[in-house]
Amino acid sequence: MSPSASTYLPAAIDAARQAGALIKANYGTDLGVNETLQYDLKLELDVRAQSLITAILLAAFPDHAIYGEEGLAGDQSSPFHWIVDPIDGTVNYFYGIPHFCVSIALRHGSDILIGVIYDPMLDELFVAEKGGLPTLNGKPIRVSPRAHLADAMITVGFSKNKESLDAGMRRFSRLLTQVRKTRMLGSAALGMAYVACGRLDAYIEEIISLWDVAAGILLVETAGGRAPLYLKDAALQKYSMCCSNGLLPLADVETEMGA
Repeated sequence: MSPSASTYLPAAIDAARQAGALIKANYGTDLGVNETLQYDLKLELDVRAQSLITAILLAAFPDHAIYGEEGLAGDQSSPFHWIVDPIDGTVNYFYGIPHFCVSIALRHGSDILIGVIYDPMLDELFVAEKGGLPTLNGKPIRVSPRAHLADAMITVGFSKNKESLDAGMRRFSRLLTQVRKTRMLGSAALGMAYVACGRLDAYIEEIISLWDVAAGILLVETAGGRAPLYLKDAALQKYSMCCSNGLLPLADVETEMGA
């Protein structure tokens, strides 16, 4: 029998809110940088936020596993894996742009049971559970009814390797002339949450990690949309994502990304 998703929601919400409070309290302060990459940053606060989330979740479910951007914890042989991004939008956060979030999902086998995305700056809590209706601050949400690209607002993201960047730019150039507006927001999880609640109509990303999108997948799908994930590099566990309200004519984009 499939476990009840609602069993796990209180701990996930508590972890997301506590981690959100931690990162909000440190917003705009001098931040410790653990690693500077060409196109990314790793903050000491990322590690602290994931450690807080891990402590809360494993205290509630000590036989579960943590699979997070900042490392693994718990029993990795468990069928229950918490997929955690403690600060999705770290570069935004570091540069003082108030668009970032905490993202937590629980996967049992291949099924995502719950997804929680929390934006501490706006105090917006997005919650989804398998088989239920997704909510934003307790109110049900649904994807937009827009079915024509000419009416659509989409968000995109690009990988920095040349092959994916070239493919993404070709696709972006084509879509740019067809949609009403495009945005590059810098947080995959919030992009998907915005698709789920109808603020955006699609989110397309060339290369992404599972912790960026796991909670968003469930949010979008339970809100009536589509969120197909395509494996691009098994060794590095990298994916492509084309999520939408399910009404826009994006079949060609999905075919290209899934090829």
